[in-house]
Amino acid sequence: MADERKHKHLELIQGVINRLSTNSFLLKEWSVVLVSALFALSAADSRSAFVYLAYIPAIIFWGLDGFFLWQEQLFRKLYDQVRVLPDDEVDFSMDTSVIKGDDRPTWAGATLSKTLILFHGVLISAVVVVMVLTLKAQG
Repeated sequence: MADERKHKHLELIQGVINRLSTNSFLLKEWSVVLVSALFALSAADSRSAFVYLAYIPAIIFWGLDGFFLWQEQLFRKLYDQVRVLPDDEVDFSMDTSVIKGDDRPTWAGATLSKTLILFHGVLISAVVVVMVLTLKAQG
């Protein structure tokens, strides 16, 4: 019975991890779609202001993606803690504040991780390139 409790608790934590991962993927998708739409608007109407607006979703979605990754890292740490708990201590807690010390992930660390810098950095670099090309075409 107690082993069943631990298994159920781990399933609950894994469910949260899966949802966070899915949210991160959808956020990346929306980021590309919105930035691309703003590029299209700037080209179609010859309004370069839309290129500048592309920075807003690119930066906001980078921060949100960092938040989802940070939460995912916290729940992975919680999973590791629950995995080794004695069966009688399983309490179904989903509180990630129990992760303490140097082992605790941070939002800044997640936001500036290699994978997020690579994805969102490329997206912001594309905004810079399109902005420069738009300014050259106008001038």
